[in-house]
Amino acid sequence: MTDAAQKRLVSVTLDENSIGRGTADQEHERATAIYDLIENNSFSLVGHEGGPYELFIALHDAKLAFDVRDEKGVSIVTHILSLTPFRRILKDYFLICESYYSAIRHATPSRIEAIDMGRRGLHNEGAQLLAERLKGKIETDQDTARRIFTLVTALHWKG
Repeated sequence: MTDAAQKRLVSVTLDENSIGRGTADQEHERATAIYDLIENNSFSLVGHEGGPYELFIALHDAKLAFDVRDEKGVSIVTHILSLTPFRRILKDYFLICESYYSAIRHATPSRIEAIDMGRRGLHNEGAQLLAERLKGKIETDQDTARRIFTLVTALHWKG
């Protein structure tokens, strides 16, 4: 198996007991985020020669539990990620998304583009923070960190 084939996620599962089911729109956003993540990612555990991996995500208090498993579903390690450092970015991200969707209806193309640039900037900031919080535990490339952050936003989106 090639290195690229090993250093990747092959599945992502959300724990329904702790995360719960969302509305149809929320479930669609989550499924889309998971699909995009699985389709193209670079993911490996620091100091672990295995892979590919399965990721089981649970929510405990204000923390995400990333239970990384092998292809047979056997847990290798669980990393706990506090969401507290993400609060401001998530709040700002959702506010700018609301502005963006509102602007689509009646703003000029240049205004829409400016808002979208701000949205992408916040998304990049969230992905960078995620990568920093996982440093030394999980290695990802920037695009994978962005896709995981997209999933984190989908878990917190109210619809």
